[in-house]
Amino acid sequence: MLHQRFLGRRAKRVLELLLCWHGPSFQSRTSGLFCSLILILVGTTPRVGIAQTELKVLLDEARAQEKTGDYTAAEKIYQRALVLAPQDLETLKRLAVLQQSELKFADSIEIFTRILARDAQYAETNFFLGVSYLGANNLSNAIRSFEQELATANPHPRTRYYLALALQSSGRMEEAISQLHRVVAENPKDADAIYQLARIYKNASVQAIDALKTLDPDSFQLHALMGEVYADQERYPEAIKQYEAALTKRPDAQGIHYAMGIAYWVQHQMAAAEKEFQDALQEAPNDALTNLYLGDIAVHEQRFDLALRYLGIAQKGQPRMPQVHLLLGKCYQGQHQAEKAKAEFLVAIDTDPAAAAPHYLLAQVYRDMHDSKASADELAQFEKLSKLEKDKSTAFDPHQ
Repeated sequence: MLHQRFLGRRAKRVLELLLCWHGPSFQSRTSGLFCSLILILVGTTPRVGIAQTELKVLLDEARAQEKTGDYTAAEKIYQRALVLAPQDLETLKRLAVLQQSELKFADSIEIFTRILARDAQYAETNFFLGVSYLGANNLSNAIRSFEQELATANPHPRTRYYLALALQSSGRMEEAISQLHRVVAENPKDADAIYQLARIYKNASVQAIDALKTLDPDSFQLHALMGEVYADQERYPEAIKQYEAALTKRPDAQGIHYAMGIAYWVQHQMAAAEKEFQDALQEAPNDALTNLYLGDIAVHEQRFDLALRYLGIAQKGQPRMPQVHLLLGKCYQGQHQAEKAKAEFLVAIDTDPAAAAPHYLLAQVYRDMHDSKASADELAQFEKLSKLEKDKSTAFDPHQ
């Protein structure tokens, strides 16, 4: 308003000067159109530039207030800016986003809708409208807004994630999971999306367990599932009890003996583990992993001929598995077949370059072959990789 009064006085003064120079008859001899042009040139044209400058100042000031958390002051400044430019879409969007931050969802929805009525694809407006609908628990409109945002040329980066949240809240779990997987595929480090996926799967697991308990708290299915749950939690004694209960219900169930074998093996109960793996071998004689575990137990007990038989089957099924070649190398080393041991350790290193153990064992083989330089080189590599493994485990150790 101050600028308007100032410019009005300037226009009046120019007309007074013209009258003074040209005489009293100037105004009667000058058309109304000419006078109007003078007023436009003197007053209105500078006003456009000044208004834009003042608008920018106000928007910057409002944003500064937002950063301090003073939303009330920021909203007042946006309202002042709209007096200058009532139809400015960016100012309207900023005000609506601010209202969204204040949880004034109805107010923000009204403004976002006005913006989209003028420009259906105005930058990121469909996204923010969807967020307001989500906050107001209007899920169907939220989903529609997010989908419309995804159809724009440059959608807001978080659109698909929020669409997944809206779908999840609507009970459309498969669609939500699909969207979250796409988010993770585009950004594997998106912790929020990974967390939401984990929650969905965890909740589904809990619901399934509860459903099984309701059907039959002593069913084979429930005992088998709880065995897996406890094993995943490294509660191996409890897992074994559940597996035993499952076998009582269904003695010919496939896979239970193998799972029990792993639970015993992890606890270094080798005799019990071997018995379970032998039972598992009856179910699948050529299973690579079952033979691998039996081979490991045989190597541990220095039954190298038996170990070679198991590991030969494991190698056929998993020719590039590092553990197979590491154990084969140990077998040949135990049988004093240095060249064969060396060959297997080299394959183990090739298939897992970051592993330290094969280098240490290879250093022993080179020492037995009286190659001191090669032995020293392998020991140096072993120490280097061991340090890297230690540093990596320390970096991710929650107790450090």
